[in-house]
Amino acid sequence: MHHLPPMARFGGLLATDLRDVTGDPAALDSKGWWAVVADFEGGIRCARFGDVRPAPAPAPAHWHGPAPGDWTTSLDRAAYLAGVARVREHIAAGTVYQVNLCRVLGARLPDPDAADVDALTARLAEGNPAPYAGTVRLPAHGVEVATASPELFLRRRGRTVESGPIKGTGRTTADLTEKDHAENVMIVDLVRNDLGRVCATGSVTVPGLCVTEEHPGLVHLVSTVRGELAPDAGWPELLAATFPPGSVTGAPKGSALDIIDELERAPRGPYCGGIGWVDADRGTGELAVGIRTFWIDRTAPGGPALKFGTGAGITWGSDAEDEWAETELKAARLLAIASGDRSGTPPPVGRQR
Repeated sequence: MHHLPPMARFGGLLATDLRDVTGDPAALDSKGWWAVVADFEGGIRCARFGDVRPAPAPAPAHWHGPAPGDWTTSLDRAAYLAGVARVREHIAAGTVYQVNLCRVLGARLPDPDAADVDALTARLAEGNPAPYAGTVRLPAHGVEVATASPELFLRRRGRTVESGPIKGTGRTTADLTEKDHAENVMIVDLVRNDLGRVCATGSVTVPGLCVTEEHPGLVHLVSTVRGELAPDAGWPELLAATFPPGSVTGAPKGSALDIIDELERAPRGPYCGGIGWVDADRGTGELAVGIRTFWIDRTAPGGPALKFGTGAGITWGSDAEDEWAETELKAARLLAIASGDRSGTPPPVGRQR
């Protein structure tokens, strides 16, 4: 078993002294401070820690990542382009408006015994600071996640819940197109609908629509959707109504999930799931969408591997080559950091595994 002790790090807090791990989200309405990792496929790990205290960002520690040329992809360029074409057929047939098509990248860890996701989090914080950055390290439970997520999935303060879907990505603001705005509005409708299932009637609002946000190396369009939870709704109901996040599935969500199942060749795992923390004592919590997220898979065939996911939203207006390029743009900077190149030079990530 991996020797590093369980811990979590979010929002300037360091959590140690693991007390409890459960797959039941009802625990998030009980007591204590919990780290949460929910897989895209629906599995959830909630870990309660006994010691939670303010801590400075981790010092850039020793992280020995994969060689830049070692990354392979679950869908290579040809398979991804074919997938985009298939999504457009589904859109033409009227089954769906938009599908997020993703691929999972993987590379063997050169020194698995020394691989610590918190050291990777430190490296990411230095090279790609992100509002929802964090670590969840539960080696005995198969959860080792380092995230540099820019996207809010669910924030809860008492009965108020908020989601901050991102749709639309470019290198600069000038790259953002009408397609990006249209996509964002589609997802806002979906998130409003999801929150509406567990919020008091008439309480769901959109305080911000298509706001441009700058992140390292790229810009995003971000909207904010807010509501007041219905009296009988807690974390289990909130997650059931909103999971997986709309911005990384498509619209309508059910049809998009069927197509994702048809076209993607690897489970997404924590990528596109929910990652964050819940303070049950204070009735607060913040879960990010698991994008710009690395995880260690110690059961990977061929030996322990570092995994990372990347994807793009496909609509009728999509150009397949542009969408492939967007998945490369989203991955390049982060893979370079994880592979130990501090300059952010992108490695090639197109090799079929």
